[in-house]
Amino acid sequence: MQRFCYTPSMATKNPRIHAVLEPPLFEVVRRLARRHGTSLSQEAHDLIREAVQLHEDRVLEGVADSRRATWDRRKALTGAEIRDRLGTR
Repeated sequence: MQRFCYTPSMATKNPRIHAVLEPPLFEVVRRLARRHGTSLSQEAHDLIREAVQLHEDRVLEGVADSRRATWDRRKALTGAEIRDRLGTR
């Protein structure tokens, strides 16, 4: 089940989340925010964004690995062959 925590009169257009952190994890985020001179909210946002990017990188690396495993130079097309097939010369 997904619940959104916002009201129509909110001053922001971005959706919000509510996260519960264990005290040691909260302390890490608090220290990072203090070190970077950002709010807790901004620090959490930045950490989540970075985690999502790392996750996407891992997924794309898996795609690249599977493509590498099936790569056959003899079946590969040159740039000119691709342009010919697409009719863009």
